[in-house]
Amino acid sequence: MGILTGKKALIVGVASNRSIAWSTAEFMHQQGAELAFTYLDDKLKKRVDKIAEQTGSEIVLPCDVNSDQQIDDVFTELKKQWDGLDIIVHSVGFAPRELLQGSYLDNLTREGYQIAMDTSSYSFAALGKAGREMMQGRDAALLTLSYLGAVRAMTNYNVMGVAKAALEANVRYMAHALGKDGIRVNGISAGPIKTLAASGIGNFKSMLDHVAKAAPLKRNISQEEVAKAAAFLCSDWASGITGEITYVDAGYNIMAMTEVGE
Repeated sequence: MGILTGKKALIVGVASNRSIAWSTAEFMHQQGAELAFTYLDDKLKKRVDKIAEQTGSEIVLPCDVNSDQQIDDVFTELKKQWDGLDIIVHSVGFAPRELLQGSYLDNLTREGYQIAMDTSSYSFAALGKAGREMMQGRDAALLTLSYLGAVRAMTNYNVMGVAKAALEANVRYMAHALGKDGIRVNGISAGPIKTLAASGIGNFKSMLDHVAKAAPLKRNISQEEVAKAAAFLCSDWASGITGEITYVDAGYNIMAMTEVGE
């Protein structure tokens, strides 16, 4: 038996087989979870259908997280097929590409800022609000994915860092709001990984090289390492953990000027 045997999990944000959500779905399936998926559009549906088939899931639902109606429709449909929900994995983040280049203020616009915040942060709260009824009294868990740019200023991360900071605040406030329902809320701050989303960040290869050199483990992390941490945080093994941001980054976040004087 796996640590998620008997759990029902909704995975939001599978973009490709190079996404953290894909690896998380694979590992949660291996650990016994029954899965449902959402997809943004017809182009991504083909990819989501593939991971759904691979994990034995027959529930693949359309969902643009910028639409409250589509979010509500997801849970309306889930209620028809499941008697409850134990896990929501939120792996969604977006900002217009031009805002992820140059200095933070150079290309910043009000519209771009709002898009980044709505898609990357508010959507997590919206899913928690809509899924609350199905998750009550089940020792359920919500999980989102963040990045170090939420708490550190980083070249080219720009408005996504601001959105991730809001997302991490969401984790804390949602944990407080949902705790009385027995629902836990946590986040993983993963190190840089070659995902589809990361392709929009300028000089990403340099970021990978820097982390591999500076991190205590002297390497980058893998999607599978994040997936294992995600499964743990959503399992009963982590029943006493909520409101936390867990770093899975080979230890990079603890470092500061270690090469000075060496």
